[in-house]
Amino acid sequence: MDIPEIRYGTIDPGYLERLATTAPEDDGPVWMVNLMKYRNVADYTDGRASTISGREADDLYAPLGPLAAVGAEVVFFADVEDQLLGDAPKWDRVAVVKYPTRRSFVEMQARPDFLELHEHKEAGMEQTIVMGCTPMTTPVIPDPPDWNDVPHPPTEADGPVMVIHVIRFVAGGIPDMDSYQDAAGKVAVPHGVRLAGWFGVEGTIIGDGRAWDQARFNAFPSRAAFLAVVFDPDRMVAHKGHREPAMADTYTMILRPKIDRLEASRNEAG
Repeated sequence: MDIPEIRYGTIDPGYLERLATTAPEDDGPVWMVNLMKYRNVADYTDGRASTISGREADDLYAPLGPLAAVGAEVVFFADVEDQLLGDAPKWDRVAVVKYPTRRSFVEMQARPDFLELHEHKEAGMEQTIVMGCTPMTTPVIPDPPDWNDVPHPPTEADGPVMVIHVIRFVAGGIPDMDSYQDAAGKVAVPHGVRLAGWFGVEGTIIGDGRAWDQARFNAFPSRAAFLAVVFDPDRMVAHKGHREPAMADTYTMILRPKIDRLEASRNEAG
């Protein structure tokens, strides 16, 4: 299979082959989690003068038509408000696209209407990580509080946020993470946390050579609610004692969603 050249990351040929050749009876929905870092000024390879930003070029790219044609849907789209963990790059946006099958992701790449738009992504994107994911079973939160009844409810000035954790574990790190989850959940649930979507990463189609294990999306009623959990003394002890030893690499970001059908998309997939 020919591997296209792109400037904003490296394609994993092994995972590309898997996406393209998974047998129909074994195929099914895949969620592509995109971390995006933009150029300050869009840089078109045809040499045209450009005064638009990389973000604006990516807005021109937005391949909604080609996505719809293959049965795919943008189920999450957000700007990064803060990056709390992970030094570089500093990501600008996060998006999740649900494809009906792995093969449909590959088929879209060859569509003429997609290729016409792709020049804008090539011009605007400095770096990206695109992870193919499938849903994980999440812990059950019994009787979660209504967001109007939590200590830091959503307000006009501080509305709901989504927090994403992109994780690579050390060998044998899962038990430590489980212990952290138990302790952190006791703190987070009274503050209104919702487990919007936890995903296992089956492959990174575009990236920088790093492998990832999970992408977790947790919804909070406000930024203040999330920070109250972060700085809770009990959670901080669990973080130091269990979460840090479990991690080989991670990004944690506070996101302000513009599109959020993440949980619904998981439920629709059964």
